[in-house]
Amino acid sequence: MFVLSGYEYLLGFLIVCGIVPFLALGLSWVLRPSKRAGVERRTTYESGMEPIGGAWIQFNIRYYMFSLVFVIFDVETVFLYPWAVAFNQLGLLAFVEALIFIAILVVGLVYAWRKGALEWS
Repeated sequence: MFVLSGYEYLLGFLIVCGIVPFLALGLSWVLRPSKRAGVERRTTYESGMEPIGGAWIQFNIRYYMFSLVFVIFDVETVFLYPWAVAFNQLGLLAFVEALIFIAILVVGLVYAWRKGALEWS
């Protein structure tokens, strides 16, 4: 019946993935509490206390640098995991390529370390 045999499960998966968000949103809309939006509901709430000052504050650049370094090395793990799973089938060339990839990331880590991006004080 299908032109591409073997893709029936993918089609079913895509249909389910398309339906689930609408089902979740519709269910939450039906089950939500029906409370009218009054003055009390529109007030800003943070940890049980009224907030002091504005919401737009300036963060230290070190926070962003630290998070970027984390994201870089988190992505490294995502790229190395499939390589580690298929290590036996890849051969020596893939091993050398992975070593070069890790070496580039180590150079980036040393650079970030020397620039002080990992200092939290």
